[in-house]
Amino acid sequence: MKRFNITVNGKAYDVTVDEIDGAAPAPAPAAPVQQTTAPAAPVPAPAGNGTPVKAPMSGNILDVKVNVGDTVASGQVIVVLEALKMENDIVASVGGTVTSIRVKKGDTVGAEDVIATIA
Repeated sequence: MKRFNITVNGKAYDVTVDEIDGAAPAPAPAAPVQQTTAPAAPVPAPAGNGTPVKAPMSGNILDVKVNVGDTVASGQVIVVLEALKMENDIVASVGGTVTSIRVKKGDTVGAEDVIATIA
């Protein structure tokens, strides 16, 4: 018999494993034990309603060209993102009013992170 401490979705479980020949029934699942690691940070709720503008790749925000409340046209530059030593213009996918901006100059973003929302 071997004993293991396994963490699944942030919950720690203390389990024991018996070697069986295929004839014995599987043991019941182990009860959860006290969590030994800090829980993951909560995901913030979207700051604005509308269509999200997402980063197409990870990189650093060099400039934010709009403010909350600005009216933008489809294709207008929202943010300048540096990735792979190149400056990339991130544009509005739809026209409307900027309801939130979730980044500032100097921030690092990952691919598919929401940069702003437009309604």
